[in-house]
Amino acid sequence: MLGLAILFGCIVGFALGLTGGGGGVFAVPLLVYGLAIAPREAIGISLASVGGTALFGAIPRLIRGEVELRTGLLFAVAGMVGAPAGAYLSKLIPDRILLSLFAMLMLLVAYRMWSKTKNPEVASGLCLTENAPGEDRSACQRDADGKLRLTSKCARLLVVVGLMTGVLSGMFGVGGGFVIVPALVLFSGMAIHQAVGTSLFVIVLVSISGVASHVAAGNPLSWEITGQFMIGGFAGMWLGGVVAKKLKGPTLQRTFSIAVVLVAMFVIAKSVIL
Repeated sequence: MLGLAILFGCIVGFALGLTGGGGGVFAVPLLVYGLAIAPREAIGISLASVGGTALFGAIPRLIRGEVELRTGLLFAVAGMVGAPAGAYLSKLIPDRILLSLFAMLMLLVAYRMWSKTKNPEVASGLCLTENAPGEDRSACQRDADGKLRLTSKCARLLVVVGLMTGVLSGMFGVGGGFVIVPALVLFSGMAIHQAVGTSLFVIVLVSISGVASHVAAGNPLSWEITGQFMIGGFAGMWLGGVVAKKLKGPTLQRTFSIAVVLVAMFVIAKSVIL
């Protein structure tokens, strides 16, 4: 059990370091099917371990200036509000249905991320600027220097997406990274590598809210397994960060999409077919 927990934590950390999300996507299935932990307890362990691992990866990126603090804080505050609601909803849904919904959500996100790689500009996080010719219907815009113009319309959009991220985080124990990264790229026009750093920052804060809600609701949480996951997660996070620097934005998104699809198919097979 000890060796497996550390190994699985390393896989989760690698996913976080590589893509800025996906840690919880792997953590829950690994805990449920690899360590035979009940789904509801797996959600709490996933949130705690992913949050701790994300902190390890967010600090150096914050120091290097790879985190867009203003956008990240807006996302995080909204997500911290939504997390308790998601934790409450998860208690009302049977385990098998919860896992099936989790898998379907993963497939949807993977499809959205992959489809955007067909457009190099969108895949790299670029969008029309305020001075660009032609009509731009996007809610969020960036100026010529790449700085986000946080208008009221843009702020409302990011808050709504942040709330949804928080609900998903509390419901599925995913930290929200696999939603945060595509949301930052698609809705705020952020470059993929910067979205990874900002996502890790948001995951830390949203996970704190999610874990607190999970424990307050009386759900079990093994701190021993959580600690082992974090130990492996730190090593995986470092390795994932090294690999991420060598890959281009669209390549990262395609890698992320393929990995999410594979895990989703496995979860569907275990929870529905078998």
